[in-house]
Amino acid sequence: MRKKLKVVTIGGGSSYTPELLEGFIKRYDELPITELWLVDVEGGKAKQDIIYDLCVRMVERAGVSIEIHKTLDRREALAGADFVTTQLRVGQLKARELDERIPLSHGYLGQETNGAGGLFKGLRTIPVIFDIIKDVEEICPDAWVINFTNPAGMVTEAVFRHTQFKKFIGVCNIPVGMKMFIQDVLKLSAEDDLSIDLFGLNHMVFIKDVLVNGESRFAELLDGVASGTLTAGSVKNIFDLPFSEGLIRSLNLLPCSYLLYYFKQKEMLAIEMGEFYKGGARATVVQKVEKQLFDLYKNPELNVKPKELELRGGAYYSDAACEVISAIYNDKQTEQYVNFPHNGHIDNIPADWAVEMTCTIGRDGAKPHPRVTHFDDKVLGLIYTIKGFEIAASEAALSGKLNDVLLALNLSPLIHSDKDAEILAREMLLAHEALLPNFADTIAALK
Repeated sequence: MRKKLKVVTIGGGSSYTPELLEGFIKRYDELPITELWLVDVEGGKAKQDIIYDLCVRMVERAGVSIEIHKTLDRREALAGADFVTTQLRVGQLKARELDERIPLSHGYLGQETNGAGGLFKGLRTIPVIFDIIKDVEEICPDAWVINFTNPAGMVTEAVFRHTQFKKFIGVCNIPVGMKMFIQDVLKLSAEDDLSIDLFGLNHMVFIKDVLVNGESRFAELLDGVASGTLTAGSVKNIFDLPFSEGLIRSLNLLPCSYLLYYFKQKEMLAIEMGEFYKGGARATVVQKVEKQLFDLYKNPELNVKPKELELRGGAYYSDAACEVISAIYNDKQTEQYVNFPHNGHIDNIPADWAVEMTCTIGRDGAKPHPRVTHFDDKVLGLIYTIKGFEIAASEAALSGKLNDVLLALNLSPLIHSDKDAEILAREMLLAHEALLPNFADTIAALK
């Protein structure tokens, strides 16, 4: 009899779930999942029902023996789980809209993983992830938790800093997009062996070398990006607002797109403020895309992941998670790019940091790649600054204290005034009151 292999997806009503299932279906021969459980909360039940029906149709079309289940009872779902994936959004997209619009109303970048918006997403999310981990430790202690809930770096830091749970890996789609960009612009084939030296923090990664069939092609790649002669079709969003040639050549590194928030802060703020004054924010765009997706998902004739899902900013998250799960299950020892504690492998940062970097993944989880042992000194100051913000944010999420929130805000390079930090903290705590039970006493004192 074939071994039972059970995956539980918390946030199963997410629009990304069809991509997750597509990844499992195409890997079915190497990852023979018998059960996929979709877990959500009462507020997400309508979407969960739509996703469940679509997943059943996808499995039937593929002809694979995966049982699809849905439940609002997380503990019921976790019994006997081998892998747990987390793709939740506390407060859903309405909360994200507040994360973006409140900072913008005061002239600050509104973004769901950086600055004030990223902080408050973390404050809402970290306690929920901790509750999930407690249930996993009790009900299915041998299960791996694969997290692609943002802010993934902050969440991973909090888990390894404040719990004893070790079978946790954070996944992000940004390195996947960068890899696709490299494959595209260097015109690589499926037979080419591509290895990337990537390092940094979540949404703050840099590439310092690219090896194709054992030979470095980084100089060619860097020169093409710096001069603007290399363009990509498959992931054109990465360099929609290009970094300057001077920056690329002076760094001698390839930064990820999220570094626009630090290296082009003025330009990014101008773009977002323009949208804000027109009544828009990224969250409003995403809500429209979500509505279109769920209208598609309702179609009883649809039995595959629709192409339109790739319009969501987090496309390929789920596929990356599938690859991590397969690598652990099959002890593949394959190269991937995830968030995990380096445990002293990197020689010029504290040993207890969680980082995002090139690693090899097998049955024991993620191990730092032997080739990446040093974070480039040119960007170390910025990395230290953001890690300080992440550590302070994780402390605040657990303490529920106003001063800890203020510390995190003031440590962020996207907040430029201690007085504004106080204004943002007050407004955002009050706006998210229902989703911040840890802060009940703090919020009561603000009223």
